[in-house]
Amino acid sequence: MHKEKIIEVRDLTKNFGSLTALDKLNFDIYKGEIFGILGPNGAGKSTLISILTTVGRPSSGDVYIKGFSVTKQPDKIKRSIGFVPQDIALYPTLSGIDNLKFWAGIYGLSGSIKKERIKEALSIVRLEDRAKDRVDKYSGGMKRRLNIAVALLHHPEILVMDEPTVGVDIQSRKYVLDALRELRDQGKTIILTGHYIDEMESLCDRIAVIDKGIIRVIGSADELKSAYGVDKIEDIMLSFD
Repeated sequence: MHKEKIIEVRDLTKNFGSLTALDKLNFDIYKGEIFGILGPNGAGKSTLISILTTVGRPSSGDVYIKGFSVTKQPDKIKRSIGFVPQDIALYPTLSGIDNLKFWAGIYGLSGSIKKERIKEALSIVRLEDRAKDRVDKYSGGMKRRLNIAVALLHHPEILVMDEPTVGVDIQSRKYVLDALRELRDQGKTIILTGHYIDEMESLCDRIAVIDKGIIRVIGSADELKSAYGVDKIEDIMLSFD
C-alpha cells in the first residue's frame, strides 16, 4: 500500500555555537501514523520538535510539511499543526470551557463552528463533565488533557506533542492514549516524544531513536529490536553512553 509523505526532513542541521544539536537528519513521516521520537536527555528531541512546529529555525537543511518549506514558508504550515507543549499553556483562574473559548477566538473560530469544535475537543479528551470547573481545580492530568483539546480546536492535520503523558495520573494517561489512537483513526498524523518506553512501543507505528543529534534507527518496535539484536527497546537506550 502506498504511503503518503506528509513531512520530509532533508539534511536537517542545527548548531548552537560549537554544539551540533541535530546533524544532517533525513527521514519521512507518513500521513495517518503515530511517529515517536525517543532518546536520552540532550539527544536533540526538543530541538527537532521546535523546528517541526516552525518555532525554531535550522542552521542548514530544511523540512517540508505538506510540500511547504519550514525555512521559507512557515506561515503556510502553521494552520496544519497543533502543538501540545510540555508546559501547560492555560489560564488557571478560567474554567476549562472559557479557556477553550479564548483559544478558539485566537484561531479565528466563531459562532456555531466555535461551539461545535469546543464540544468535539472536550469529548475527545473526556472532560465534558468538568468543563465549567476552574482549571486551578483540575489535576495535572486533566490540565494536560485540556492542553490537548486546545491544540485540536482548529482541526490540524498534524499533532505534535512533547511528552504528553509526563507526570499524569493513570486514568488521565489512559484517556490521553485512547484519544491519540482515536485521532490516528480519524487520519491525523501524530508526532510525540516520550520517556515511557512501554507506552511508545504500544502506541507508535514507527519510532525514531535519536542520540547526540543523529538518528540511529527508525522503524516499528519490532524492527528496532531486531536491528539492535535486543528483546526490549529499553536495552537500546541503555546502549548509549
